[in-house]
Amino acid sequence: MTRRTSATPAVLVIDVGTSGLRAALVDASGSLVDYHHVSQPPSTPAPGLVEFDACALYEAVVTAATTVIGAHHDVEPVALGITNQRASVVAWDARTGEPVGPGIGWQDLRTVIECITAKTEHGFSIAPNQTATKAAWLVANTARDVPPSDLRLGTIDTWLTWKLSRGMAFVTDHTNAAVTGLVDPLTVEWDPNVCAIFGVSTDNLPDIVPSRCIVGHVSGHGSLDGIRLASRLGDQQASLVGQGCITPGRTKITFGTGGMLDMYTGGPGPTEAKRTPFGTFPIVAFSLDGPTTQIHWGIEAIMLSAGTNVEWLCNDMGLIVTPADSETVALAVPDTGGVTYVPALLGLGTPEWDYGARGTLLGITRGTTKSHIVRAVLDGIAHRGADLLHAAIDDAASRGVVAPDAIRIDGGMSRNAAFVRFLADATGTRVEVSPETESTTLGAAFLAGSTTGLWSTLDEAVATWKPATIVTPSKDAAMRSESRRNWLDSVRMARGWIPDLSALDF
Repeated sequence: MTRRTSATPAVLVIDVGTSGLRAALVDASGSLVDYHHVSQPPSTPAPGLVEFDACALYEAVVTAATTVIGAHHDVEPVALGITNQRASVVAWDARTGEPVGPGIGWQDLRTVIECITAKTEHGFSIAPNQTATKAAWLVANTARDVPPSDLRLGTIDTWLTWKLSRGMAFVTDHTNAAVTGLVDPLTVEWDPNVCAIFGVSTDNLPDIVPSRCIVGHVSGHGSLDGIRLASRLGDQQASLVGQGCITPGRTKITFGTGGMLDMYTGGPGPTEAKRTPFGTFPIVAFSLDGPTTQIHWGIEAIMLSAGTNVEWLCNDMGLIVTPADSETVALAVPDTGGVTYVPALLGLGTPEWDYGARGTLLGITRGTTKSHIVRAVLDGIAHRGADLLHAAIDDAASRGVVAPDAIRIDGGMSRNAAFVRFLADATGTRVEVSPETESTTLGAAFLAGSTTGLWSTLDEAVATWKPATIVTPSKDAAMRSESRRNWLDSVRMARGWIPDLSALDF
């Protein structure tokens, strides 16, 4: 591409979510200059199946990137960063550059039986939302006519990097590789023995490189050509970095459709990749280039449904018109009137991991109004956030990491002032709200920009992050303790509604 000598330098970020993607420009102040969003929802051809068109995804990325760059001739992209939904997988033929089957989304459940078989026959725990069994399905069912030397398998970061570089870069990073279920948890390198269990050859998998490193440049894409491919990492880790959580104990929670807590712990890494006794998981937070690769570690806790519960209030119950209405309706009453809601529409994640738990509404009286119910739903999601935080704190304490003095939040629900207040009270912790709803974009930008000169270090990059709002707890310790006791009693009542699902353990 032709370089614009007087233009303002910025990082171009490709941010791929489950139902859409955006291309954004982030400048040296850490501000979002502009973005272009493209809706790209997955398809569900049958119950339990979640697929996407990998070619359409790639074309949408190119369209979004060229659109946002074309709208800002005074901005010069010095690097490109990619952040993506994790564990989704694509298989393609290197000769043609075309997928050999559908892209399989992280939510896809077609390989649940294979996950159970892996545990019963091999003693190997893997969850349906990891990559391994999905990749194995593609190899067995769609790639029979592709010579083994030409088959490529990769997560979304790998697919997009390969396409944007015209096949010159076949890579993934440690954050994406670590959630595939195919790596050694100590080295975060492909494990040939584990790969063999799932019928996946390491020859078909990408090189694992640092989250922050230059692997080439965009080629054959017009106005994008020459931009350095400088970072790639999973969405939750990108949100962690994007909210400046790169010192031990610093924690963020993303409240979107579901809820994801990530805490930075630094090191050392885990000895096992499986779920801990606290219901949390070890994760690679990010990895950095240098004379030797530096892998940084973290903890993850998962809420299976967060914003989904507010959508249920709108679309199914008709108690509110839009999710934004939940704030006003909830604040129309001073409390929940004794009503408790456990947001377990899809079961409970951390710390219980009870897939057979179900959403539970308790304490209804003749005087209960829709405002009480709406407030109880927001309060229940806040208490689930507290559950995640307490589990992560306990896990971190076992590693010698101190509890955070604040939590940082992003995602759609972070814009609901009532919910943020309820979260501060449920956790007893200061809540700092991200200036960007999608902090994933900032994280990818901070990594890419700190290896291409926009910032001299990652510390300098994340120092640009400042909270949009800070909310402190309003309840005293005694009130909070009583509220938590009532909450935990309600959770016990919500568990075990579907015994067969409750018996599942991945």
